[in-house]
Amino acid sequence: MGKWVDGAGTLMPASPGPEIPLEIAASYRARRRGLLGRDGIAGALLITPTNSVHTFGMRFAIDVAYLDRSLRVLSVVTMRPGRLGMVRPRGRHVLEAEAGAMAEWGLRPGTSVRITADPSRGR
Repeated sequence: MGKWVDGAGTLMPASPGPEIPLEIAASYRARRRGLLGRDGIAGALLITPTNSVHTFGMRFAIDVAYLDRSLRVLSVVTMRPGRLGMVRPRGRHVLEAEAGAMAEWGLRPGTSVRITADPSRGR
């Protein structure tokens, strides 16, 4: 995908699986806000570009998948509120979802995902 913009889309694991609603945070403001102040998320949030996240000020535990430039999963971790994630040097994007969701979707290191942006759907 070319230049990322804030908005919505769909996340699709490489293996047959569900289409997951996706929010895209590409601007500085949207990346900075992330999931702060929310009680949950239906689907996932893509934060791009970034290779590290934190959960300071979060209200719930999240799964974090670090992706490389080709949207291949480098690692998946679960983070409780108030934590600082490690920097992933090869990481380019981060997917965030409620804790436990990534295992249900089959996301693990080495798997690839597809992302389809839908500019007609707003955040």
